[in-house]
Amino acid sequence: MPLKLSIVTAQRTIMERSNVSKIVVPAAEGQITVLPGHAALMSSLAIGEMVVYEGDQAEAIVIHGGFFQVINNVVSVLADGAESVDAIDLERAEAARARAEQRLQGRDTDLHGGVDVLRAQLALQRSLARIKVARRRRGGTGVPTQQR
Repeated sequence: MPLKLSIVTAQRTIMERSNVSKIVVPAAEGQITVLPGHAALMSSLAIGEMVVYEGDQAEAIVIHGGFFQVINNVVSVLADGAESVDAIDLERAEAARARAEQRLQGRDTDLHGGVDVLRAQLALQRSLARIKVARRRRGGTGVPTQQR
């Protein structure tokens, strides 16, 4: 019996599938592979790549944290943010990475009052995940270049 998958954010439904053979999830504790018949599970999500398999087709989605639940072959993903590889604007992701790195190095002249380190770190993690997944899935190396 295949898995039924639903990925939603506060803004919209990202994906609904009913014939999923395998899901690889970036859980907070590490990567988890969910197969049909998986034990009931609930976990938080890390920032990273989720891969959904339907037969011999694989679709990658960048997940920006949240929670997921597995129960009776139904996988529900409540993501803080999520986007398909096709929706990633690589130039925008590179610019976001550069901005986050500048903020963390204290060189951002547009800030008024100081750097929110946690926000800058999360922005960096999100941009690196977008870059890595987009490059790997579009035929690149997935390794962001260092620009200084």
